[in-house]
Amino acid sequence: MTSTLTILQPYPGIFAYYDGRIAGTRLHSDGPNWLDDGAYALGVASYAIVDGGDALVYDTHISVPHAEAIRAHLESLGVTSIRVVLSHWHKDHVAGNAAFADCEIIALALTAARLTENREKIETATPPIHPLVMPNRLFENRLELKVGQRKVELHHFAIHSADGNVLWLPEEKLLLAGDTVEDCATFIAEAEHVATHIAELKRLRDWPIARILPSHGDRERIATGGYGTDLIDANRSYLDRLLDAAAGETAIGPLKDFAADEITAGSILYFEPYEEVHDSNVTRMRAATTAI
Repeated sequence: MTSTLTILQPYPGIFAYYDGRIAGTRLHSDGPNWLDDGAYALGVASYAIVDGGDALVYDTHISVPHAEAIRAHLESLGVTSIRVVLSHWHKDHVAGNAAFADCEIIALALTAARLTENREKIETATPPIHPLVMPNRLFENRLELKVGQRKVELHHFAIHSADGNVLWLPEEKLLLAGDTVEDCATFIAEAEHVATHIAELKRLRDWPIARILPSHGDRERIATGGYGTDLIDANRSYLDRLLDAAAGETAIGPLKDFAADEITAGSILYFEPYEEVHDSNVTRMRAATTAI
């Protein structure tokens, strides 16, 4: 299950556990499933911040074996205290929670509510996440933490999902973004709230961000320090254009044309499997616009 998992270190004491984007490789089965057809196909990273014997894990990856590999790596570094933060409630971010069942698992109260509402679906999904280990420390809007001597802040942003929770290192001006931004196109999970997502992306853009590490992006770009704030601009522009286009009658072209300006500028890197994400986004946005 973890044979293609790689451990990257974009910054001292910050590790990215990256898997996926490997053509012709599937981890779970040949049949349709959320793990292979979603997170693995698009590439996925969980993160850990380490200082001395303390570690903070940001999302528990796409399976318990992945989470166990993360924990084993941290313990090999001499880590003796691990806490977990969940970026939001979607399956590819909580699938490994059971490997950290004896740890503090921190999440927004809204994330806990979404997990509770969807627990049966999550535990019987393909592949199942059973048992779904729930967060045991909840907060609203903002929480400040220390990892060793490193300052960490958690902030609520309703982007991609209503319970988006970003991890901010204010001294490094480094944002661990979860799914609030994505390369090369955001997956629209809540089409009816896209206007809110756009407004929240504008709010996020006002922060003094130096670099961004997303959950879904290019392996090499993550390994070499992540993205600039133009990733936020690219995601916002995509949603703006899609919101306008979905309300009209004209056809919406493929992603490589729809986001051509941002691809040419290098803000995002074109990755062909995201054409399916784009097609799904168009369908969802058309349906949401028609329902209004």
